[in-house]
Amino acid sequence: MKNIIGLIAIILLVSCKSKAVLAEGKAKDELAAESIIKNHYANKKDFTTLYIRASAHYEDAKENSQNVNAEIKIKKDEKILISIRVLGITMAKALITPSSVKYYEKINGEYFEGDYTTLSRWLGTDLDFQKVQNLLMGQAMDDLAKGNYLPSIENKLHKLSSNTNGIEKTFFFESARFLMKQQQIAQPEKSRKLSVTYPNYSDYAQAVLPSGIDIEATQPKGKATINIEYNSATFNEDLSFPYSVPDGYDRIFID
Repeated sequence: MKNIIGLIAIILLVSCKSKAVLAEGKAKDELAAESIIKNHYANKKDFTTLYIRASAHYEDAKENSQNVNAEIKIKKDEKILISIRVLGITMAKALITPSSVKYYEKINGEYFEGDYTTLSRWLGTDLDFQKVQNLLMGQAMDDLAKGNYLPSIENKLHKLSSNTNGIEKTFFFESARFLMKQQQIAQPEKSRKLSVTYPNYSDYAQAVLPSGIDIEATQPKGKATINIEYNSATFNEDLSFPYSVPDGYDRIFID
């Protein structure tokens, strides 16, 4: 994991499985942007902690391919700890807080510590803890109430789109509960694009969560994809968030 794709893979490698998949609606009549946004944010997320187990397949442009398991712990609005395991062995950990992004990985014996500047520059949008948490929860990464979006209907989904300073942002919603189906950030001039798709959702007492997440990150060096299979999600447990870089690891700096 010597590039930004590796870090994005760790941060986004998360989802949840539930007992039943929510039924979704098909958009028929165009709605005002304000109505779409209001209904999207009406979906519940009432919890203090969230513990997730997941499995996933990762593949990049260099034909690197890996099947992994992930353990994700979220303390709402405070921190996210992601542990990546292969055959039960911890191969990488990431700790994400409002002020920092940290991770280490075992194969190359390397670790990264920094703020959100590098990720923001790479994605072409200001990134912070809240946006990462929202993305993992199936919420719009941006605060939609603060933007200006053009509403339309595409492929029977409600669509909100904007183009500011060469950065294209697009959000797609189903019409029953206005759950996010896909969100995209693109910088065409730099051949960069991040696309996050939510195939299905599950309804828990504490929150409506994605039951799967498909991620595709494209940049000039190539494309990386993560296809995730989901196992379980539990809420409001007393969780610990242990993180320490093993001795002898080398610090890296991501350009």
